[in-house]
Amino acid sequence: MIELYHVSKQYVKNDYALQDVNLSIQKGELIFLTGASGAGKSTLLKLIFKEEDPSKGQILIDSQNINLIPKKHLYKLRRNIGIVFQDFKLLDNRTVYENIAIPLMVRGERKSMIERKVNNALTLVGLKHRKNYIPLHISGGEQQRVAIARAIVGNPKIIVADEPTGNLDTDLSVEIIKIFERINANGVTIIIATHDKTLLQMFGKRILRLDKGRLVTDRSGEAAR
Repeated sequence: MIELYHVSKQYVKNDYALQDVNLSIQKGELIFLTGASGAGKSTLLKLIFKEEDPSKGQILIDSQNINLIPKKHLYKLRRNIGIVFQDFKLLDNRTVYENIAIPLMVRGERKSMIERKVNNALTLVGLKHRKNYIPLHISGGEQQRVAIARAIVGNPKIIVADEPTGNLDTDLSVEIIKIFERINANGVTIIIATHDKTLLQMFGKRILRLDKGRLVTDRSGEAAR
């Protein structure tokens, strides 16, 4: 599903954000990506959804070398990747429903199809009763659920989440990860960047740990507990 071969990323000469990372992620996996601040977690996610390009190495998604995708065709890749950010990135002048609908509106989907898909996403994250609220009038945990609904509304194959629980307390963080588990149960491949050791221990998923740009740990399943 996602393969990295000798991937490195340099922003400054002789200073690597990522260095010689080799990695294979199978379809339908839910993975935690961890490491200290500055370890390279966000950089790795940005390379996967091609916000940035690697300095060296190759990245394959569904056997396609994404380094070779021209800019005018990037939308085809990104339609298959949902992105969840720590700071939500919601539009405060739009309702919850409208925030979630935006990706579908950009694609030009029919109004009836948009309504069906948005309501399905709202149901999955448990927020159908909030669809006419604006983001400023709901809690931080609910705002993150809106961001997740927006990421899944287009039925992506992959979701990357960059510290999605970083601004939430432990109980809300656990609730958010359980939502990701429900999404993952539908076959969606999910990569969650987090520094929360409690979550890593509680959920027993595969853990990838970066240290100063290098992949130093790759533990799976029960070994992560």
